[in-house]
Amino acid sequence: MAKQNSDGHDDDPVVEQSQARAVPGTVRGAGALAALEGAIGVIVAIVLVVRGLSGADQSKVSAYGTAAWFVILGGAVLAAGIALFLGRRWGRAIAVIAQILLLPVAWYMIEGHQLQFGIPLGLIALAGLGLLFAPASSRWMAQGYDSSIGSAG
Repeated sequence: MAKQNSDGHDDDPVVEQSQARAVPGTVRGAGALAALEGAIGVIVAIVLVVRGLSGADQSKVSAYGTAAWFVILGGAVLAAGIALFLGRRWGRAIAVIAQILLLPVAWYMIEGHQLQFGIPLGLIALAGLGLLFAPASSRWMAQGYDSSIGSAG
C-alpha cells in the first residue's frame, strides 16, 4: 500500500503514474480538440499581424487589436487543451467556456449564409461539450475534489 504524506496524497511514484494514466479518452479528446481550436486562433492572430504589416488592412490598429484578442483567447484555449490532454483538470473550465462561446459564432455564420463554416464549427463545439461532459470526464473531474470517488471497495 502506498504511503501517504501529511496532506493525504500518495507519495508513491507508481501510484502517481497510474493516476496520470487514468485520464479518460474523452478528456484527452476534448483536450486535443481545444488545443486545435486554440492553435487556429493563434494562427489567425499571426495572419492578422502579417496582413497589418503588409498594409493589406485599411486600419493597422484594427488588425493589431484583433490579433491581440486572438492571441490572448487562442493562447488560453491552446494552453487549456494541452493541459487537458496531459491530464490537468484546470483546463476544463476554459475549454467549456470556449465551446459555449463558439456556439453563437456558429449560429451567426449559419444565419449569414456561411453554412460551410457555421455547421462544422457548431458540430465541433457540440462535440467538445459532449466530450467535456461525458460521464467518464465528469467522474474524472470529480476525483480531483473528492478522494472517495472512484476508490470505493
